[in-house]
Amino acid sequence: MSERYRRPSPTAALRGLAVLLLSNVCAAGPAALEEPPAAAVLDEIVVTGERAGPGMWHVHHGSADVWLLGSLSPLPRGITWRSRQVEQVLATTSQVLVQKPFEISTPRILWVLLTERSVVFETGGKRLKDVLPPPLHERFAALRLKYSDDPAKWERYRPIIAAALLQQTAFHQIGLSMRLDLGAAVRLLAKVRHVRVEELKVAAVGDMLDALKTMPAATEDTCVAASLVTMESALPRLIERAQAWVDGNIERLQNLPLPSEVDACRDALDAGHGALDLIGHMRQSWLFAIEKYLQGAGTTIAVVNLDLLLQHDGLLDGLRAAGYQIEAPE
Repeated sequence: MSERYRRPSPTAALRGLAVLLLSNVCAAGPAALEEPPAAAVLDEIVVTGERAGPGMWHVHHGSADVWLLGSLSPLPRGITWRSRQVEQVLATTSQVLVQKPFEISTPRILWVLLTERSVVFETGGKRLKDVLPPPLHERFAALRLKYSDDPAKWERYRPIIAAALLQQTAFHQIGLSMRLDLGAAVRLLAKVRHVRVEELKVAAVGDMLDALKTMPAATEDTCVAASLVTMESALPRLIERAQAWVDGNIERLQNLPLPSEVDACRDALDAGHGALDLIGHMRQSWLFAIEKYLQGAGTTIAVVNLDLLLQHDGLLDGLRAAGYQIEAPE
């Protein structure tokens, strides 16, 4: 994968929205932004050799078995993933369930820019400093100086997209990347073994655009604050979380929660209605898909974001509440 810098495009901006809204609750996969060159900010995480990540949760009901593989984002840049357990289970698997990649076509972006430019950019000559509360903009500007050499960069973008672009830059500079798509890796393994793959659509471009159109300013500010505090104080914790995933240390991951501001953003989105209810829609989509296979027969491997599995009232809690037996990874 090339690390060559490219100027962020409108496509990257919308992908940035997906990163900020979804990366803490579902696998963003190939929706990551174009990554700028690295710079020394914190000690970079260094990973060598093949890594398996955490083991799989085993959920069973009658003659049906579902194995849940927990993904995480961001992870160390350049990591090589291989799980012997996944390969062994694939030998007797009927199907693999992965999230459908988040795709944005150039014609769709051009249409958005022509008809709904305010979804991505500030309009009427306004800039970030004009729409963000002064304390938030001061924090954004300080972080921009830390991670970029352009004091005006991202000023014309919507606050939530500008924050996502800045956050992605910070991730890259400490050796973390959104680009490891565990679903794609398992999809490839399944293809080699002629195992059927089902792609679960949990969010699409239209969902992102509709969420932006209906998002209250207070919710947008809450999620911008979550992104800023992540860069201000939580980057070392994200490195620890990535390392814990690499080592397969679930207990360590559970003891490294994200900042309360991230929870506040998640709660604001989870409390939304209609198009803004992204997180609730994702959780229900995964639960419905997993239960569908548990009501049948055979073996299924599902690649699901680890936070979505482990969080309070997440997928594991939902499956337990429905009466399914779950065996944790050894």
